[in-house]
Amino acid sequence: MCGVGVALINEGRLLLVQRMNPPNKGMWAVPGGKVALGETMRNAARREVHEETGLEVEIGDVVWAGDAIGPGDPAEWHFCLVDFSGAVVGGHLRAGDDAAAVRWVPLAEVESLPLTPTMPSLLEAIVKKS
Repeated sequence: MCGVGVALINEGRLLLVQRMNPPNKGMWAVPGGKVALGETMRNAARREVHEETGLEVEIGDVVWAGDAIGPGDPAEWHFCLVDFSGAVVGGHLRAGDDAAAVRWVPLAEVESLPLTPTMPSLLEAIVKKS
């Protein structure tokens, strides 16, 4: 299955959502989710950000790609993930859809939160590009 995320950075802060549902319920990550059948990754990324945060975004370049593999043998799930950069172009910030909370977090403080397993790799890629 394919999943997407969007790294939105504004004034040295990264937009994060706290996941409301499994997997990784309660952990923090960039907004994102599953790509629907027939949907492009960029359109899915735009849609997911809006559903989870209320923001309208412009999707930029790929920042990070990797795998999220669930527990078990064979694995219960496997997502191929692609995270894009992005810029806010409208909307009003709010927690929506499957986000328990949403907030701008200073980049230096992101690692102090309970993060989803792929977030440290994404954060490393973000820091290298800034």
